[in-house]
Amino acid sequence: MSDLKINFEAATFLTSAPDISHMHMPADLGYEIAFAGRSNAGKSSALNTITRQKTLARTSKTPGRTQLINIFSLDPQRRLIDLPGYGFAKVPLDMKIKWQKSLSEYLQSRQCLRGLVIMMDIRHPLKELDVNMIRWAVASDLPVLGLLTKCDKLKSGARKATVLKARKDCKEFGGNITIQAFSSLKIIGKSEAIAVMTQWLQPDDELVDLTDVDENIES
Repeated sequence: MSDLKINFEAATFLTSAPDISHMHMPADLGYEIAFAGRSNAGKSSALNTITRQKTLARTSKTPGRTQLINIFSLDPQRRLIDLPGYGFAKVPLDMKIKWQKSLSEYLQSRQCLRGLVIMMDIRHPLKELDVNMIRWAVASDLPVLGLLTKCDKLKSGARKATVLKARKDCKEFGGNITIQAFSSLKIIGKSEAIAVMTQWLQPDDELVDLTDVDENIES
């Protein structure tokens, strides 16, 4: 049977929440993909590129402005989750702690999470917080798609070498990790990213009748 086609261009804003405790809508059912990354990694631009919408996710010249969990609907069962950016040095410490707590709560408690997309500036990949996120995902048997953003900033040879090194470095973490170059400006890596996420969002027999199941089901 052929894979179900997922229309990422159909994404629409659903709701925002300051933390996991306020995520009453949508319920923890269906399929979600979370987008995470440092506040200056181009996360909002990547989301806009993937969905082919210029203003779906807000972009700012001042990294660290995304302070909420933003939820976008692809269809009644599938969603994209834009998590608060992490690690930006100019953000006050108390705000950093709040964001990190929100990230942790979402990642540890959301049963419908099917994969984690981590955005990293290709010039500064696999920083400590990025590695921590990847290690958490691997420990939770969650697949990771690492997008090395702003790859247009490097020449072809340097770009390829950086991707290969990041892939090699990620092997030590084990798990299901895909690393690829990405550019919102030059539309590089979009189709490859969509292909990976489409696989994550395919119907799962265990999740077909989630609304009729009372107990938690691990994704």
